[in-house]
Amino acid sequence: MPHTAFTSSTVFSSGYTPGYAKLNKRGGAGGWSPLDSDHYQWLQVDLGSRKQVSAIATQGRYSSSDWMTRYRLLYSDTGRNWKPYHQDGNIWAFSGNSNSESVVRHDLQQGIVARFLRFVPLDWSEEGRIGLRIEVYGCSYWADIINFDGQGVISYRFKVKKMKIIKDVIALRFKTSESEGVILHGEGQQGDYITLELRKAKLLLQINLGSNQYGSILGHTSVTTGSLLDDNHWHSVVIERYRRNVNFTLDRHMQHFRTNGEFDHLDLDYELSFGGMPYSGKPVGGGRKNFKGCMESINYNGDNITDLARRKKLDTSSFRNLTFSCVETHTFPVFFNATSFLQLPGRASHNTLSVGFQFRTWNSNGLLLFSNLDDGTLEISLDDGKIVVHINVWTATRNNRVDLSSGSGLNDGQWHAVRLIAKENFAILTIDGDELSAVRSTSPLTITTGGTYHLGGYFLQTLSPPSQHSFQGCMQAILVDDQPADLHAVEKGTAGAFENVSLDMCAIIDRCMPNHCEHGGRCRQTWESFSCTCDGRGYTGATCHTSIYEPSCEAYKHLGRSSDTYWIDPDGSGPLSPFKVNCNMTEDKVWTTVMNNLPPKTAVSGSSREKRTVLQVNYSASMDQVTAITTSAEYCEQQIAYSCQKSRLLNTPDGTPYTWWVGRGSEKHFYWGGSGPGIQKCACGIDRNCTDPKYDCNCDADLPQWRDDSGLLVYKEHLPVSQVAVGDTSRPGSLAKLTVGPLRCQGDSNYWNAASFTTPSSYLHFATFQGETSADISFYFKTSAPYGVFLENLGNTDFIRLELKSPQVVSFSFDVGNGPVELTVHSATPLNDDQWHRVMAERNVKEAVLQLDQTYRSSQLAPAQGHTRLELFSQLYVGAAGGQRGFLGCIRALRMNAITLDLEERAKVTPGVKPGCQGHCTSFGMYCQNGGKCVEKYNGYLCDCTDTAYNGPFCTKDVGGFFEAGTLVKYNFIPEAVAGDSRDTKIPMHQVTQREVNLTKEELSFSFSTSSAPAILMYVSSKSQDYLAVVLRQNGSMQVQYNLGGLKEPFAVDVDQRNLANGQPHSISVSRINRSITIQLDHYPPVSYTLPDASDTQFNLVKTLFLGKVYEIGSIDPVRIERYNTPGFIGCLSQVQFNGIAPLKSALRIAGKLVESNCGASPLTIPPMSAATDPWHLDNTDAEFPFNEERVIPDGVNRDSAIIGGIIAVVIFTILCTLVFLIRYMFRHKGTYHTNEAKGSGESAGESMDTAIIGTDNPETIDESKKEWFI
Repeated sequence: MPHTAFTSSTVFSSGYTPGYAKLNKRGGAGGWSPLDSDHYQWLQVDLGSRKQVSAIATQGRYSSSDWMTRYRLLYSDTGRNWKPYHQDGNIWAFSGNSNSESVVRHDLQQGIVARFLRFVPLDWSEEGRIGLRIEVYGCSYWADIINFDGQGVISYRFKVKKMKIIKDVIALRFKTSESEGVILHGEGQQGDYITLELRKAKLLLQINLGSNQYGSILGHTSVTTGSLLDDNHWHSVVIERYRRNVNFTLDRHMQHFRTNGEFDHLDLDYELSFGGMPYSGKPVGGGRKNFKGCMESINYNGDNITDLARRKKLDTSSFRNLTFSCVETHTFPVFFNATSFLQLPGRASHNTLSVGFQFRTWNSNGLLLFSNLDDGTLEISLDDGKIVVHINVWTATRNNRVDLSSGSGLNDGQWHAVRLIAKENFAILTIDGDELSAVRSTSPLTITTGGTYHLGGYFLQTLSPPSQHSFQGCMQAILVDDQPADLHAVEKGTAGAFENVSLDMCAIIDRCMPNHCEHGGRCRQTWESFSCTCDGRGYTGATCHTSIYEPSCEAYKHLGRSSDTYWIDPDGSGPLSPFKVNCNMTEDKVWTTVMNNLPPKTAVSGSSREKRTVLQVNYSASMDQVTAITTSAEYCEQQIAYSCQKSRLLNTPDGTPYTWWVGRGSEKHFYWGGSGPGIQKCACGIDRNCTDPKYDCNCDADLPQWRDDSGLLVYKEHLPVSQVAVGDTSRPGSLAKLTVGPLRCQGDSNYWNAASFTTPSSYLHFATFQGETSADISFYFKTSAPYGVFLENLGNTDFIRLELKSPQVVSFSFDVGNGPVELTVHSATPLNDDQWHRVMAERNVKEAVLQLDQTYRSSQLAPAQGHTRLELFSQLYVGAAGGQRGFLGCIRALRMNAITLDLEERAKVTPGVKPGCQGHCTSFGMYCQNGGKCVEKYNGYLCDCTDTAYNGPFCTKDVGGFFEAGTLVKYNFIPEAVAGDSRDTKIPMHQVTQREVNLTKEELSFSFSTSSAPAILMYVSSKSQDYLAVVLRQNGSMQVQYNLGGLKEPFAVDVDQRNLANGQPHSISVSRINRSITIQLDHYPPVSYTLPDASDTQFNLVKTLFLGKVYEIGSIDPVRIERYNTPGFIGCLSQVQFNGIAPLKSALRIAGKLVESNCGASPLTIPPMSAATDPWHLDNTDAEFPFNEERVIPDGVNRDSAIIGGIIAVVIFTILCTLVFLIRYMFRHKGTYHTNEAKGSGESAGESMDTAIIGTDNPETIDESKKEWFI
């Protein structure tokens, strides 16, 4: 390169001229140095013509202490209107040299095409001054250029009249200073079209491959990309379309989308026009401007449009003057930062003030112009996106003030024009040349200009300072007192003044394009940064990357949640949005249910094989969302039922079925519920019990009676059912009803996907982690080791690592090119406690976050400027880092950027690593409440509630029953052996030691609600005279009675004198240890009592526990039974527990008369509840006992038995008189039983020691053929 190709801002002396600034050259003083080392210096090189530049290199001045340590690169085609080099969304600052001899080379991530390059030092050697030698690497560049004047259009005529195009490739480069203009357009008579245009300096692609006349297919598709494209710099566009798939690329940023509608071909007529709308075409929308600027390298499906135009092979007749070189504009932009100002001279002592300029910014506030008038001040500022003008004029008698305001949202990054004219008693403010909306003032005003104007900032002391002091943005087309500002003179220092201003450059960046806010988050920006608004999207974080919902119902259960409707997000930070499902947490499984909109037993008519009726099944989630559930589920099922009347279903195994269903992937399936893939049968065909053995479905028998074929579809790869095509309901008498149940899936294999690392050197390896600009990692771990690396992935210099650094510290470290960054969280308790802990780490262009157990959190903001892309090359290692500090323990549910890594599958073939992990109860056992025991499973755990008074997945569901008059629950502590009773039933006898039935302590508790008194709530009998009773007396007060012997009367405790039979729930707990008794009622403090010294402390030979009513053969207290046992307890009992036994729960496990209800444990707000109003109450006339088919009338009157008994009584009255009196005496109390006690007890004892017996009394004489109802 000749010396004349190098120029600079200033030169230190003749030996330091820019011509010596060549890499490794020693001529002159060994390089270039400016006169002053400050931020206004630059070195410029003219490459002679446009070149494609791929790399640059710098070196300090030879054998000196002069070099630059950081610099910016500007480039231009003309030596004017400079553009700074961008990388990673920022104006890039290159690292320079650390000495005078070493060469630092940078390959440009974004290659540039330019003729002029300018190096601008930002920092330099502390020991010397700026010194520089440079080299530029690249290759030649040539392209045909066409200048569009805003009038001319190039028409590319097709070889045939109508084109049916299935594939398009369109490429071009353009530059313009206009924000609007059509770049290309084509259309067809059928309504197809393609249009590429600038709209508000963004690139808009509109394409329609076809719509139909009914409006059911709408093909219009619109996609926007880019921003600030009116910067008069080159931009590259590529559109690639194959059928409905489109890649839309602007300046190497590609968007992929699919066009709307169902058509694949683009049907165009006659021509495709470049630069505007064709004159013959029908306009798609009015008011569209033609493109004004330059285009080069226009290619359409292999044809070089610019070359064809140059050779006059295309129609260019609309051009007034077609030129093949770019006509440059003469704008001179000025770039301001927060410390900048530009001072321009104007006319002094003039009675008319006239200023104008264009500006663009992202900030909503800023000082645009300030001037000290001869007798006042003028301020033009941006206030909340509006232009505000304040004119203050002081006179000897008063202060005149004029305020004008206009516009809104002017901080949108677009160029906006401001024009202010003020003179005597008149001022007018115009925005964007809109005279109709100009703001005027006719207030008294006398203007005398001061002659000096400050733009973009004012930092001097003044009596009336401006409301704002600085501006961040660009200005151009500046007019002062109706004269264009001579910015060239300002640049040379011959007029005006400036500070920290970049001349002939607008370094505006759209930080929201491309949009780093994910999942629909709204991007808002200022000049220096952007922020994301994630409200209502279901995501959180600086870039709306992380889902706020759990991935599955399984995860909610392990947070201690119960059955309910939940939002889930199966792919976390992936593209699927959250959706609602029903989660049913049972004792041992977690079911996820997705509902559909097909009503049960939907009638189908008028269908045939030739014209099937297709029923669409739509779900409460999209098909992709449902697929995410089925993919991770361990098991799925869906009920499908076909009720038919002379309507065939499948008919034959060989022929095409009359009816089929469509599942996932739009695949037809010819099997029915209860069968499997490839087996064209129904459930009855599998079980061989169809109505007609010749057919494999009940409906295929073609009978006139209603038949049904139903069953479960369980092949989850085919689910859910999306369509059912019915084909045999068109014949006379043919009817069919279809039911498709909800999709139910159980388990989450991703959540429990785990691996156990057994040696420090063991690890799993996976493909390289792809998380360039946004990365999230989450997993669970448990260990007893004090340290270990969870995972690591390396690049050349970049890396990412998660590590347990010490027993209480987790570390997240990475490097994206700005140097290593480490985040740590410190736990208050040791993490090597062999319990599960959750780690979540996220890194994006805004910040990095590390979170532990949703309790401890650490974050660090990303640098405002610097590298943002994480570039990794090695494999991802899980469990170790090159064999050092290997992890010992378990890792599960490892998810990286929405993908769950299959640790189990990889562990099966990796030495030192085992699939799965045991020991879940150490972490989740706390969720098993009320004495429930945690039981380990391979995938998770379950709560065993057997020995509690509760049910449910966490032993928190109250177990209660509704007692009618006479209903009782009897629980035998020891089997009752009755001789001569076991002819039909073998009764296993359990050996019970004396220690087990003689008690010195009891723990009992229960809840109840009733409106009736008196009543026996609980009674524990024995084979001796001992007993324990909890009763409600006549007035509704509660009493606890202990009779352990040694006293003349039982020891009675009046728990409360209030009426507890008030319909409200109450709870009671009684605890006895020897003589000490503690009783607590509801939420009142416990009260202690002591048995008298004369009382025995041993509860001897405990036999039976009764709830609701006592019916006992043996030693009982007849007085108290008489007093409290009639008519029996009516109401609810729940949470009944006695010394670790749950008698009521045992009774409810067997179907029978007792109706399950939790009304005894409801909040203290429910009204009194009777049998007629209990929501859980079943009509007793429909309730049957499983061991006897006879029905029981609830009011206790068996009318047939009464009539027969009456007739017999009249005929033989005199003979049986004595017997009748005896019977009436025995059965005068309601609730008595005439029963074979021993046989029922023996049958129950044969099942278990924990035997519960439920019964309902009958006050009438019961025939001997009837049995007591034992459950």
